[in-house]
Amino acid sequence: MSDTLLGWLGFRRQSDDAQDEAVTSDGELTPQQRGRNLRSQVIVAIGEFLFDHDLEITPHNLALAHGVVSGLNPRLRRKVAALRASGSTVTQDWLDQATATEATEDDSRVELLIRQLEQTITQFRQTTQTAQTATREYGDALEQHVGQLDKAPAPTGDADSGDATAMITELATYARAMLKRSRRAEAELKDSEEEAANLRHNLDRARRDAEIDFLTGLPNRRAFEVELERNLAEARAAGEPLSVAFCDIDHFKLVNDTHGHDAGDRVICVVAKTLSEICGDQCHVARHGGEEFVLLFRGLGVHAAAEALDGARTTLAARRLVNRRSKMPFGQITFSGGVADVFAHAAPNEALAAADEALYRAKEGGRNRIELAASQPQARAA
Repeated sequence: MSDTLLGWLGFRRQSDDAQDEAVTSDGELTPQQRGRNLRSQVIVAIGEFLFDHDLEITPHNLALAHGVVSGLNPRLRRKVAALRASGSTVTQDWLDQATATEATEDDSRVELLIRQLEQTITQFRQTTQTAQTATREYGDALEQHVGQLDKAPAPTGDADSGDATAMITELATYARAMLKRSRRAEAELKDSEEEAANLRHNLDRARRDAEIDFLTGLPNRRAFEVELERNLAEARAAGEPLSVAFCDIDHFKLVNDTHGHDAGDRVICVVAKTLSEICGDQCHVARHGGEEFVLLFRGLGVHAAAEALDGARTTLAARRLVNRRSKMPFGQITFSGGVADVFAHAAPNEALAAADEALYRAKEGGRNRIELAASQPQARAA
């Protein structure tokens, strides 16, 4: 596999020296070597997924295959598993249809473009501020000299006094014209600085909008991944537990089929609000896609996190929702969930996959329940 493809996937080849250094003196693999092996396995799995299903090697398909094999897109992974279990195979048409509602942009490239634009705006503001300061100082000095020229006495007792007076007058006129231009340039630079400030404000707002789910107002999957990375580093440094959970509304297709998609959207909003009520500064909830949500519990182990999530499940299950437009009752609305200890797995994506597997067990076990993921304490990061 080429270095270009490895780079696109976020992987890099290690030199032979680096590989040798990744093995300890007693022959055991270091975390660096284990990480490299895991990345190699992901690359192989991506290739097998594409070749087994005769899919073209395109950026879109590579991203989708990466989401399936790494566990970062559990919804698509479950769809693929269900399709395989039915005896069918993944085709390009099926894959396109299954992911039609999912964002297909390369978030890393978008983020890079945003950072570059921010840097450009920052540099432009600095340049305009510097130019504005210099122009203002030049204008002030020029204005002072114009005043001195106006006050300068006309030469007397000299044959050339008339020429000198005319020269001073001409210089004063020229200086006034330059002063007018300088002040105009100063005003234009000030306007440019204000435009740059407005552009940054709009960029910040666009970035916030890009990370918010328009239906529920919750952070979306892209924002959650950033939050996971930040909390992972902070929790590891502080020695705090960190748990992740997936939730999925039970029998949601039946809600849509019976009441319509608009009513289904309102049910999604009710579940989003219910989950938000158990979250605070140490808990984060996001809409992962469709009727699925993902939560991050900072400072809570899996049992405490499952207890908090189960409280939300109980609260929702006790409500009796009614479609306010048709006056028809929705019946009991419930969700199932799976919780995993992030630090019980070698990587965050493995913890997400474990939580998703626990969610699947909850669905298979009758729904309206919370399941704990199988842990792997030996893989806990130092």
